[in-house]
Amino acid sequence: MAKGAKEERKYSNENLNKTVWFVYMLRCVDNSLYTGVTTDVSRRVLEHNGAKSVTRYTRARQPVKVVYQETAESRSTACQREAQIKKLTKLQKEALLEEPLIKSIRT
Repeated sequence: MAKGAKEERKYSNENLNKTVWFVYMLRCVDNSLYTGVTTDVSRRVLEHNGAKSVTRYTRARQPVKVVYQETAESRSTACQREAQIKKLTKLQKEALLEEPLIKSIRT
């Protein structure tokens, strides 16, 4: 295999293995909203709804369900967006929920 072809394949594999991050919002049983980041929303919701919930906040407010998620290109971008959402008022967060469920954010 030629050196150029090997490098090209390596580049393609790097793109395939790129981790996708998500910013998500959960609606808790008391109608409050929880915002977080993860690489696997389904797994994270199961953890939030588990007997030993991963966060103190959702442990007391189960069951929770996903009401919003966005994709992000990196953990850093996801955390920055999470911080932006957490600064919103509840009314602004509710307005955000009216937008399409899945949204991509780019750096």
